[in-house]
Parts: sequence; structure tokens; C-alpha cells
Amino acid sequence: MRHRRLLPFALATAAGVTLGACGPDGTAPSNPAAPTALSSPATFSAASSFAAVTAGSETSYLILGTGNKLPADLATRVSQAGGTLTTSVAAIGVATATSSSPDFAAKVSAIRGVDGVAQDRLMQWIDPGERVVEAQDLGSDETFYNMQWGPKAIHAPAAWDLGARGAGVRVAVIDGGLNNTHIDLNGSVDVARSRSFVAGFNFNQDVAGFSHATHVAGIIAAQDDGIGTIGIAPSATIIGVKVLHNGSGSFAAVIGGIVYAATPISQGGAGANVINLSLGALFARQGVGAAQLAVALGRATTYAYQQGVTVIAAAGNNAVDLDHTANLVFLPAQSPHVISVAATGPVGFAVGNDNADTPASYTNVGQSAIALAAPGGNDQYRPLTQICSRPRFPAGFVTTNCFVFDWVISPGSLGNIGGYFFAEGTSMAAPHVAGVAALIIEKSGGSMHPAWVEAALRASADDLGKPGNDDFYGAGRVNALRAVR
Repeated sequence: MRHRRLLPFALATAAGVTLGACGPDGTAPSNPAAPTALSSPATFSAASSFAAVTAGSETSYLILGTGNKLPADLATRVSQAGGTLTTSVAAIGVATATSSSPDFAAKVSAIRGVDGVAQDRLMQWIDPGERVVEAQDLGSDETFYNMQWGPKAIHAPAAWDLGARGAGVRVAVIDGGLNNTHIDLNGSVDVARSRSFVAGFNFNQDVAGFSHATHVAGIIAAQDDGIGTIGIAPSATIIGVKVLHNGSGSFAAVIGGIVYAATPISQGGAGANVINLSLGALFARQGVGAAQLAVALGRATTYAYQQGVTVIAAAGNNAVDLDHTANLVFLPAQSPHVISVAATGPVGFAVGNDNADTPASYTNVGQSAIALAAPGGNDQYRPLTQICSRPRFPAGFVTTNCFVFDWVISPGSLGNIGGYFFAEGTSMAAPHVAGVAALIIEKSGGSMHPAWVEAALRASADDLGKPGNDDFYGAGRVNALRAVR
């Protein structure tokens, strides 16, 4: 998923709190440059870039079986075609194989019971240069709650007062490495069922600094522990499923992660009730292998739906109208049975604007593409150089550029038990909806068909914009209180 980059800006700091524009090492420049204008919303006429997945001289391929079934003799037939079968996801009729033969794909495509073959692609699903600002601190009584406009915008505190906390609901965060030892997540992550689909790395490993997966998990389920922040479903269980490293990963890894998360524990899976996909990329609908890759991904999301798992995904940050942009599709948000989430946020929260329902300038839109909207952060406040302060508990202030407070604060570090970051994007909007879905499932007794979960989310959402389904909000901005009533 593409996030626009943040150029250097001036900062003020409060005693005991460090805030900065995160560079490659996650620290603020010692002598930041003069504030510069942010880049304009990105628009695209071409799909996201990609690279073939290779291992030495061999290329990796996805093989799609006919009717979601793989031929019984596929391993033998692949070997005869000059390749090696590496994985087989029988539940959806998708396998992976490697080969150095230039005509491997043509030979395997001719096998009876094979629908298609495509080179696997290594995609940049999340931009490693995404916009983040660190607010590293430990405190008490949810230190940064005064900066959490997101839960209040969707009426989550009122839902908590009714006893809705997400207890017993399992939410899989399919993303990069997740910090299960973070003080706001420690004890809430099912470590035994968390898993990595990236060779050489555990589920809780990634590049140093800001952790996208940890930030997403914190929005969903940061504990009500008197420290840091609180998630929308603070008693939910998180399952970390690593399919990306430094924001990139293969189609095979994402597909494998979805199937694993959705498979019941009794069958060797993670047993998730909800899957959150704060990742995605813009693709051309046609092209070499594009259709087969989209079909393979769609088989995984359909499998999750059939297993009774609600799948929620970020709608993307390309500022693209997906209804009127020829030949482009954003995946997995537009895959079958996926609830696609656009982003909203305040414009001037730090100066008293509590209206958090302004559509974000970067969010993808389109009536056919957007199911719901949720807090993801905004970047429209001006002037960029204005400095603001917000109180933190029990004393003191966080002081930085005013527009930063229009972003979403959440846990977000690897190798640090108490790191917190502001960030913006539909990556932050999707987990707000995942948290509300967890509250709905809890209130229903711990399980609920995803069609009914989506119906409850839509029916309880605040209908903003034009009446009914619209380009920016879909069915509306989620409302946790109405959802659990």
C-alpha cells in the first residue's frame, strides 16, 4: 500500500517526550530542515511495480487447479515439466512451484486439471517510507488517550460502557512483523498460533524502527491497561501472521497467510474470526499473469468467507476513483467477500475541530469499491509550520506540528516495549472496522457469519455524504455503539 512520504519539518518537544519525523533509523534529524510543503495527493495511471519471485536461477510460479482442486499427480507432472512443487494449498486449489525452464508455464498450463499458471510477484504492499511521527513514552491511565480521536469518532467508549470489549474474538493481523512484547499488546497475542510466511524470519521480526503491523494491532486491541493507548476491542486476541518484510511480499505469502488465518485450529490453522489486511496494491486488470494472480487471491478470501471469517481490508492511499479509472483494481480490497474501508479524519483536531468525518485526501474512493469509512487520519490542516500541544496523562503535554494530531496514534515499534507513533492511511482505517467487527461478534456469542457481520456494520454505520451508498463513505462511517446495540 502506498503512503505519501513526509518531508522534513520543524518540531517542538515536551519534556520527557520525543517526537520526530522518522528517518531510516526512526529518529528525528538533529537540525531539521525548514518546513516544506507536503507532496500533493498521488494519482496513478499505471499499476504498482513488481518483481518476479526468484530463488537463484529459478522462478516461482502459482498454479491454479480447475474447480478449486489440484490434480492428484501434480507433483509428478510439474517435475516432468522441469520444475519442483514447493507448496500446495489444497483447500483453494492453488500450488507454488519453481523452475528455471523458459517453457515451464506453457507445459504446466497444458496439464489436465490446471486452469492457469502465473509467475509469482514480489509486491511492495506497504511503503517503507510511510508517514509516521514517533511519540515514545510510557505513562499511566492511557497516556495518549487525549490524542485518540478515533475511538471517540466511532462512539467506541459508549460501546465499552455496555460491556463490549471483544473478549474471546480472534483477529488475525496479516502484515509484517508484529511486536507481541509491546506493553499494550503483551498477553493479547496468541504467540502459539502466530506464524510467519517469510522464510528466515519469525512472526515478530522485521526491519528496526516503526512496525506497521504493531500499529495496526494496537488500533484493534491495545489493552485497557492504564498505559499508552486503548484499542477498539481491547479484550480481543491478536494473531500475528507475517507475510511481508519491510512492506514487501509475494502473492503466495499473502494467499498462504489468509488461508492459514481462516483455517480452524482443529485443522492446524489460526482459527481467526476476523482478518485485517492493511495492505494492498494497484493492479492492471489485464496483463501477463495478472488475471490468474487476482483469481488466486480471490480464492483465498472466498475460502475465509466460507470458513465464517470476516475479512476487512484497506481501500488504498492512491487518491484514485476506482469507479472511473480504466483498467485498474486495488487488491485485496476489491477481492471477493472483502469489506473495503476508506479513511476519514479531522482537519485541525489540535485546535478544537472535533469533526473527524472529513474524507482523507489520499483515500481511494468509488461506490463499487468502498464498503465503509473509518478513522485513518487526515493531512489537510494548514499551515504546516504551526505548533500545537495536547495534554497527556497524568501531566505534561505532547508538542509538535498541529497537523500531526490529525493522524492516528497507536503502538508501533519493534524492539521497544513502549513505543508509540502517529500514522495516517487506510491502513489505520481498516483496523478500526476490524475492532468494531470484533465487538459485534462478541455480542453475538463469539461467532457470526461474515455476511451478518457486514450487514450489522452497514446497518449501524452513520450515513454520511449523500444518502445511501456513496463514493467516499460507502454505507457510512462505522458506529461501534449502534453496532453492539
